[in-house]
Amino acid sequence: MGKIVGSAIVAHVPPLVLPEVVRLELNHGRDFSIVDGLHRMRRERIDPLKPDTIIILDTHWFTTFEWVVAAHERREGKFTSGELPRGNPQMPYDMPGDPELAHLIAEVAGERTDTWVHANDDPYLPLHYATVYLTPFLQRDEKWMSISTCQTAEFEDMVTFGEVLGEAIRRSDRRVVVIASGALSHKFWPLSQLRLHEGADPADVFSPEHRGADERVIKWLEVGDHAAVLANFPEFRKFTPEGRFAHYVILAAALGGPAWNARGEAFSDYENAAGTGQIHMWFPAAGN
Repeated sequence: MGKIVGSAIVAHVPPLVLPEVVRLELNHGRDFSIVDGLHRMRRERIDPLKPDTIIILDTHWFTTFEWVVAAHERREGKFTSGELPRGNPQMPYDMPGDPELAHLIAEVAGERTDTWVHANDDPYLPLHYATVYLTPFLQRDEKWMSISTCQTAEFEDMVTFGEVLGEAIRRSDRRVVVIASGALSHKFWPLSQLRLHEGADPADVFSPEHRGADERVIKWLEVGDHAAVLANFPEFRKFTPEGRFAHYVILAAALGGPAWNARGEAFSDYENAAGTGQIHMWFPAAGN
C-alpha cells in the first residue's frame, strides 16, 4: 500500500536559479532565504524518507478541459522560461518519470463521473519552471512527475482531484512526497514600479492587506489547522493566490481535507517576490 510520506508548499520563483551575485544585488546584499531553505528541506526532511516518487503540483501549467498528469518514462533537455528568458537560459534537466503511477491516477479518476484526468507522455509536452526550477534543490534518484492546474476547476473540483490523487497513491506501492509548487498571495507590482520591489522584505509584498492574508494562512498552517485554511478559501481568493490556491487545496484533500492536522514547519522566511508572498513549509506524515 502506497503512502504520502511527506509534503510541502514551496516557492519556485526565478531568484532561486539566478547567480548568487545577482541575488545579492536584488536583495540589498543578503541572499534570499528560500535558496538555502530548499537545500535544507531536501537534506533534513526528504532524504531520510527515501521516496520512490516526487509529485509536483505545478501552478504554472494551466490546462482547461481536465487535469493532466505527466506520464513520461523520462524528460530531459534544456529549459528556457518564456516568462523570464534571461533568468536562467538553457537550464539542463533530467527527470525520470513514473508512468505507472500517472496512469493509475487517471484510472482512479475514470471510476468517477465528477472529474477528468488525462495521463500524457507526449515528448513535446511543455514543461514549466514551477517544476524545473526545483530540480537543482530537491531532485535525487527518485522518479519525478508533474501535474497541471486546471484553470476551469472550482474549489470542489480541486478537492475531488485531491481525493483521486490520494486514493491512487494508496493503491500504489509508492512512497510519495507531494510538493505544492506555488505562492501564497500572487499580485505583482506594475512594470513601472516592479524594480523597486525585487528584494525579499515582506514590506514589498503588494499591499498590507495581501501580507496580512498570507500571515493568517501561515499561522493556521503552522498549527495544523487545515480546516481553517480550507474554510477561508473564498476570502483568500480575493488576494489572488497563485493558481487560485489549487496546489494547496489538492494537497490538503489528498491528505484528508479538514481532518488533516499536520503542523507546518517553515523552511524559509516569509518573503516577497515582485509583490507576491512566498514561503517554504514542510508537513510531516503521521508517524514521521
